[in-house]
Amino acid sequence: MALDCTYALSKSTFLIENTLRIARHYVMLPKYEWELSKRGRVGNSILLEASSMCQLNCPLCPTGQGLNRKNVIGWGYLKFQDFKKLVDANPDIRNIELSNYGEIFLNPELGDIIKYAFSRGINLSAGSGVNLNNVREDMLECLVQYRLSFMNVAIDGAADESYGVYRKGGDFEKVIANVKTINHFKRRYNSKFPELRWQFVIMGHNERELPIARKMARELDMVFVPKLNWDPSFSPVKDKEFVRRESGLGVASIDEYRQRYGEEYMACYKTLWKSPQINWDGRLLGCCVNMWSDFGNVFEDGLTECLKGERYMRAKRMLLGETEARDDLPCIRCPVYARMSKSAVKRKYAF
Repeated sequence: MALDCTYALSKSTFLIENTLRIARHYVMLPKYEWELSKRGRVGNSILLEASSMCQLNCPLCPTGQGLNRKNVIGWGYLKFQDFKKLVDANPDIRNIELSNYGEIFLNPELGDIIKYAFSRGINLSAGSGVNLNNVREDMLECLVQYRLSFMNVAIDGAADESYGVYRKGGDFEKVIANVKTINHFKRRYNSKFPELRWQFVIMGHNERELPIARKMARELDMVFVPKLNWDPSFSPVKDKEFVRRESGLGVASIDEYRQRYGEEYMACYKTLWKSPQINWDGRLLGCCVNMWSDFGNVFEDGLTECLKGERYMRAKRMLLGETEARDDLPCIRCPVYARMSKSAVKRKYAF
């Protein structure tokens, strides 16, 4: 039995590391793609925030802390008419990620957005994560009936006590009940959509629950996705060797990740090329981390025009190391860019 468990864990670790290698390969930006991107984006995907509002008060989240109400993100939700106008004007868009800083289910027009995307053959996802606390049953059915492709559910614990340490204001039992309701509708519609993923941010207060949460995820037909804490100042990992082994990631912190793989754990800046981030009100952010300033409004000026704008193109060149940093670009305030600009990581791995 012990041998079987060791083999299973080794296989899991291999699969995760192999996936990371493949992911790093596909996010490279060959020179010809950079040339193509001068005329707009590369590929057929965008990130479009469905709602910047959230009902939880997570300690490390700028939304939970109330910071995003005062910056470029603001407080609001994507209107159906704006969504329709954008996809109608850009028929090449085939994939849209809806989650970023907020909870998509607080958008009262989300059902109309999902149905229209389905009618247009557009794949929607919520990969940045949802908390799944307050959702009507008919909306859960809508996710299945109109085939949201996948959804990361933020569940940082295997019980209400540990879950509530970070997801303040959330209810673990309610989240699990909503997952079971989705699975009920998946059986009714004989559908595999949406694929459900249990996103588990590893912290000191929940690290011992990794194997328990993985087992629960399997029983709920969810893919278990352990994730490193981007700010270890909150509930830092205690048993690093345990985390390296039980997570299957082989590392216990983002610093270890950088040392092992020679790149940023969250290389969000790459989305400027392949899947630019758009705020709920149409402001082009480029990157999902950006909360400082925008590059124009795609609802007002058009997606292609904004992507070809001088500041947006300058930001891309700055990230490539082809031009000097400029104070009017949001990247200058980003801690990821600060680390890149001081190391060889940018030139060796970023593109």
